[in-house]
Amino acid sequence: MTPVELSHTVLRAVRRAVDEGELSVAVPQRAVVAPPGPGGCGDYATNIALQLARPAGQPPLRVAEILQQHLARTDGVADVVVTGPGFINISLQAAEAEASAAELVREVLRAGAAYGHGDTLAGQVVELRIPYDVRAEVVADALVRIVGSQGGRVEVDHREPVNLRPVPAPDDPALLGPDAARWALLHPAAHDRPRITADHLVQRESNPLFRIRYAYARTRALSRNAADLGFTPEPGDVQDVQDVQEGMEGLVALLADHPRVLARAAAQRTPDSLARHLVAVADAVLAVLPAVLPRGDEKPSAAHRARLALAEAAGTVLAGGLSLLGIDAPQHL
Repeated sequence: MTPVELSHTVLRAVRRAVDEGELSVAVPQRAVVAPPGPGGCGDYATNIALQLARPAGQPPLRVAEILQQHLARTDGVADVVVTGPGFINISLQAAEAEASAAELVREVLRAGAAYGHGDTLAGQVVELRIPYDVRAEVVADALVRIVGSQGGRVEVDHREPVNLRPVPAPDDPALLGPDAARWALLHPAAHDRPRITADHLVQRESNPLFRIRYAYARTRALSRNAADLGFTPEPGDVQDVQDVQEGMEGLVALLADHPRVLARAAAQRTPDSLARHLVAVADAVLAVLPAVLPRGDEKPSAAHRARLALAEAAGTVLAGGLSLLGIDAPQHL
């Protein structure tokens, strides 16, 4: 069960609760599901109960308990736990969890750079009033694409009162070149002063932009190397020895979280949150890349094909995310 399928499952639970008279609300068009946050549990969590509480005229915890009963009876769901003020945490049955990872990878590869794009801001117009400042211009430019990825539209002007004023850069970022300059301005939160230093240009692990671009380039190189060895990617079970398995699962969770990250960055006008997410994806994929190709006399197996598909999915997310930030993702470094 992919996040998209689970989202539909949650909406069906809402619809059943409405049909049975337990809730009196309009069934929303979308339910956000993502890996659980701090204090959560299971494979996925959703805040749909908090979203419906006010229109339903009931406390979020009560709405969550109603939906919990319907979700617990769903095929493929092993357990449903309500935590905090009304977060619904869903554990999938083992076979579903394995299939979920494979389906997620298929979904990413099928959508390509559009993976994570949605309609959370469909029909909405976001007005950005910014000062005449290079950082504000770059942030607004990135938000045009990020908000657009969620179905919204951004109108940018310089009228007062200003509603987007990130801390200006202390020096001219143009000296870093277009990609490093954009990263230097977008990676820090709006309230943090950006560093305009040559650190953004060095090709080493200490440079997060380099790690992202290097991770993407490595995924492309692995695909070329696999083709030379005569095998292609095929989403499937990525089970492996314990340390590698944990890394693979962490990477899957980050890919599953990508749609939520994009929706949040668009809604909260925070391209920096997307930048930090890309760093996390890059670090996760770099940790597992050594296990993708066969070693020595080892023959390519279904596990290798599944790992390669996961690596390609991660590369897709990295390239798509950089594109939304207006930064190039080179295939060779």
